[in-house]
Amino acid sequence: MTPPAIPVPLAERRLPATTYELLTRSARRRPGAPALHLLPGGNRWDEPQTWTYGDLLARVNQAANLYSALGLEPGGVVGLLLPNTGTTYAALLGAQVIGIANPVNPMLATEHIIEIMRLTDVRILVAPAPELDPAGWYKACSVAEALPRLRALISVGGATRAASPAWVGDFDLFADAQPSEHLIDEYRSTATDIAAYFHTGGTTGVPKVAPHTHANEVYVAWALSEHAVFDGDAVVLSGLPLFHVNAILVSTLAPLLKGGAAVSMGALGFRDREAMTDFWRIVERYRITTFSAVPTVYAALPPVPDGVDISSLRAGIVGAAPLPNRVRTEFESNTGVPMVEGYGLTEGTCANTFTPLTGGPPGTVGLPLPYQDVKAIRRGPDGLSFTDCAVGETGELAIKGPSVFPGYLRPGPNGPAPDPTGVVIDGWLLTGDLGRVDGDGFVHLTGRAKDVIIRGGHNIDPRLVEEAMLAHPDVAAAAVVPRPDPHAGEVPAAYLVLRNGANPAPGELEEWARRHAPERAAVPKFVHTVQALPVTVVGKVNKVALIHDAVGRVVREELRSAGLAAEVTVTDRGGRAHAGIRLSVDPGADRLDELTDRLCAYSFSYKLGDPNP
Repeated sequence: MTPPAIPVPLAERRLPATTYELLTRSARRRPGAPALHLLPGGNRWDEPQTWTYGDLLARVNQAANLYSALGLEPGGVVGLLLPNTGTTYAALLGAQVIGIANPVNPMLATEHIIEIMRLTDVRILVAPAPELDPAGWYKACSVAEALPRLRALISVGGATRAASPAWVGDFDLFADAQPSEHLIDEYRSTATDIAAYFHTGGTTGVPKVAPHTHANEVYVAWALSEHAVFDGDAVVLSGLPLFHVNAILVSTLAPLLKGGAAVSMGALGFRDREAMTDFWRIVERYRITTFSAVPTVYAALPPVPDGVDISSLRAGIVGAAPLPNRVRTEFESNTGVPMVEGYGLTEGTCANTFTPLTGGPPGTVGLPLPYQDVKAIRRGPDGLSFTDCAVGETGELAIKGPSVFPGYLRPGPNGPAPDPTGVVIDGWLLTGDLGRVDGDGFVHLTGRAKDVIIRGGHNIDPRLVEEAMLAHPDVAAAAVVPRPDPHAGEVPAAYLVLRNGANPAPGELEEWARRHAPERAAVPKFVHTVQALPVTVVGKVNKVALIHDAVGRVVREELRSAGLAAEVTVTDRGGRAHAGIRLSVDPGADRLDELTDRLCAYSFSYKLGDPNP
């Protein structure tokens, strides 16, 4: 379904060509208005450092000039391994002025960071000084030593001894010595140039790298700013890490485009327990109009204290994971404002659909943003062709429009370059997400194609099972993953977090599953209650960790059946679960053969280790 025709072509909107032009336009209009409130974290949320638009532009200019002084060539890449600080904003936006910003999750394994930054060809690396993050600094030094084309390593948060030959000094000290009113380099990025490299939210293997052009980022910032929740003097609370595209687009560029403000919760963001205790007082203090978070953050919000004024709040924005109806109901009843769902992915520059403030049909994730088309498709046998689904028919969602990225970054003879092969076909981004588009254009997200559980050849959408379990009054969170099975290949296994004080009777959850699962094949064969679901650093449920747990449980059960004891670890190998099994004693040839026969019935790989290495 194509959204209603828009009478004004996008080119006639006269959007800023680049993120730097976006900032300079707002700074000319409102130089003295607050652009960033930087909270120190913890219970000191009422002691902000506030940057006006003039301050922010000056610091971005100084960061860009520092990169130029260090020899960054036009289009060169600046890698960032930083927590959320004021300097992070300046360093990231400054990199986009003449080059490409490559913010990377510093919690990734060192070898993964190295592979990402080798692929992106990082020339300057910005990392936390030991005073800010000792472990982060030494990880950055290891990364720097593995990047042969690196020109400089710069520390943030203090000077340090040169732990790497590339280290040149303290970022703020060197940037302060640069001009703040103008740029020393004549080169300027253009709309079609790459602005940033964002790695995808992968939880296993090396994350893929998604390039975003300036036109991608500016368009999405504009499209969001046109929504009523961002209109005018929006003040957006930001608690996601700046290596995540949502933190840049939704919580920073969208409010800055129209002269609004962003409020950064500090290095820990939504994971700052002290600050989150005073969440509603922060909303009151800074007159927050909206914030974007995943369902797990909403589920953990404290009650609104008596006497706290949150009348500035227009809506809460949620996405990235299934939203339990209970979470929505509790938020809306406690705050008196709607919860607005959106849908997007890194490959679509973060945001592709958004729900109007007036709402939409239950279970939908909104309408396509202006100038974007969303449809459901069926892929052909070759995986590179597709046909459209009928209105209301479920298929793989495809997106076309100015937010679609140019393709994953691949190495090439002339350096890394975007490659759309297999993911962008005839301008359509094939998302891998399952959904449908109804007759009014609303998008219904039903699951992730790669999350489908295949039980004896029968495809099961885990989201439908999760929704069924979330309807139980004692269940606070649910995740359903495939558990290896020797007969069916995979069976559903449910991991449930109970609400505080809940104590369901033995067998009650299993019986609920049998009565409420969407079909007999979808009934979880295993139900596990856990204290919490594992999540990634941006709050998404880490299903890979749960799949590994399920494999570990299978292996331990087979060991018990064989009368053996062993230490079991499950890791990823080539995108599949791999079990490492170190036996406690030598079982003898017969029992070892029995165990091998049992394990060979499953699809995961394994290795038996010597009990006496």
